Amino acid sequence: MSTAGGFLVAVSLSTQKGRPKANVAAARLIEHWGMEGDVHAGSGHRQISLLAVESIDKMRAQGLSVGPGAFAENLTTSGLDLPALPVGTRLAVGEAELEITQLGKECHHRCAIYEQAGDCVMPREGVFAKVVKGGTVKPGDGVFILGPAVNAKP
Repeated sequence: MSTAGGFLVAVSLSTQKGRPKANVAAARLIEHWGMEGDVHAGSGHRQISLLAVESIDKMRAQGLSVGPGAFAENLTTSGLDLPALPVGTRLAVGEAELEITQLGKECHHRCAIYEQAGDCVMPREGVFAKVVKGGTVKPGDGVFILGPAVNAKP
C-alpha cells in the first residue's frame, strides 16, 4: 500500500562523470541497471541518485546559483524527507519502482560546489537506489513510499 509522498521536480542525466547532469523531459529507468543513457548506470547498488529540492534550497541560501542536476543527482524530489527514509524503503516513481540502498556518500574529492560554498549537501542528504521495476519517469510524477523491501529484515 502506498502512502503520500512527494513529486519529481526534475529528471537529469549525464554521459560524462564529474559533470552536472542535464535536465530532460523524461527518462527510462531500466530494471537492475539505472537510467538509460546515464554515465552512472550499472549493475551496482547506486544505480539512481536522488536529492530533494529542499536540500538544493539550502545551498541556494548560501548564495550558490544551483538547481536540479547540479549535484549529479538523477531525480530531484519535493515534499519527501529523503534522508529520513531507511535503507530498504521502496518507492514508486512514475512507472518505476526503486529500493533505497544507501544514504549519503563519502566525498573523495572536493567538488566544485564544495569549493564555492565550503559545503555540499549530497554527501549527507543524497540517497541512492536500485531500480527494481523499470519504467518512464518525468517531472511532475508522484513519488510514493511503498514500504520496506520485500525481503527486508526487521
